[in-house]
Amino acid sequence: MQATLTINSRGVVTLPAKLRQAMGLKADDQLIAETTPQGLLLRLAVTLPLELYTPERVQEFDAAEAALAAVLPQRKLRR
Repeated sequence: MQATLTINSRGVVTLPAKLRQAMGLKADDQLIAETTPQGLLLRLAVTLPLELYTPERVQEFDAAEAALAAVLPQRKLRR
């Protein structure tokens, strides 16, 4: 599929609805723009959520590990 796009004065490009639908793009999807010898390439960006742990959450992890250590047999390391 090919489409003609216009860049506005703020540098914003709007992808036509048919192109977005054909590519399965939706609002808030992120794209990576890359220059290639053939021109400009747009690719869907893969983003992953990131969890930042609060001190309280770290304490929850520590407590869970301590509880698990209390019920599992301790193994000696071979050297």
